[in-house]
Amino acid sequence: MRRIVIAAAAALGATVLAAGCSSSSPSSSSSSAAGGAGSSSSAASGPVTVRLGYLANITHAPALIGVKNGYFATALGSAGTLKTTVFTSGTQETTAILAGQLDAAYVGPNPAINAWQKSKGTAIKIVSGAAAGGASVVVKSSITTAAQLKGQTIATPSLGNTQDVAVRYWLKKQGLATSATGGGDVSIKPTSPNSAAVLEFKSGQLAGASEPSPYDVQIVKAGGKVLYTEPGVTTVLMVTQSFLSAHPDIVNDLLKAQIQANAFIKSNPAQAEQVANDQLAAYTGRPIKADILDPAFKEITFTNDPNVASLNDDANQAVSVGLLKPVKLDGIFDLGPLNALLAAAGQAQVGA
Repeated sequence: MRRIVIAAAAALGATVLAAGCSSSSPSSSSSSAAGGAGSSSSAASGPVTVRLGYLANITHAPALIGVKNGYFATALGSAGTLKTTVFTSGTQETTAILAGQLDAAYVGPNPAINAWQKSKGTAIKIVSGAAAGGASVVVKSSITTAAQLKGQTIATPSLGNTQDVAVRYWLKKQGLATSATGGGDVSIKPTSPNSAAVLEFKSGQLAGASEPSPYDVQIVKAGGKVLYTEPGVTTVLMVTQSFLSAHPDIVNDLLKAQIQANAFIKSNPAQAEQVANDQLAAYTGRPIKADILDPAFKEITFTNDPNVASLNDDANQAVSVGLLKPVKLDGIFDLGPLNALLAAAGQAQVGA
């Protein structure tokens, strides 16, 4: 998978981000974590490069804020160097994880499930939640029921990603069939980057789209309306089992930064919006407009709880629409380190 350095991302921005914030292909940057009180055991054997992936979405605000505010760098201290790569979909991140190109990634639940199944439960562990909510099916204002979508085209970020599975399952419950190749009663069109779906909706090429924040809000601002709000967890933090085994202290540092980022969002919501927007603009060359940024944040619940029941629902839905073979998720979570940190901070622990 081709990587593009941050300096090139701004040059691409005007071309691929005419409607919002995303990147046409993964973009990477590195930051050394100097000073601070990082992992002493890891530091003793030399700094560890931590390859972290995430998306240029508001549903990945904890990652954006963790990088921008230096939470990851501070937590790692002299133990590690953070190398970040921004992707356009969780499907891409799963590919990178399985190819050995990432150590950790913020992803939607379905890409995490796919990584678990494809590796037969050997590749990854989910170590934390990050966000819930913040994804919707937005359609033309003239459409008031799912039945009116028959014969129409709906965009999703990628085949098998969380929003793709969610809209297919919802349509199935409404008696409307879809297929992985775009057939069926409603044609599902994987469209990347997310901003392209916004442009295609504006030009009348789409009846709607199933998109994460802020792109669902952008489509609403372009004249669409929300027909269905997708429930459950939107973003989790997963790490490779090999990295977790080799560097448990470093994973602990990532979790410290994740907890700190969500605490910052909760205690400083207006400032958190600006910080996340600044980091997005650093990648894309274009910040999100204020009238989109605020509602985009407000539709998301930022939580460290990965919601085990929600993940099982996501897996069952993917199986139901033919995008996943039946899979057992026993062992996909390792929440012990997260719960230890939450307990130390006086916060409620999460269940597995």
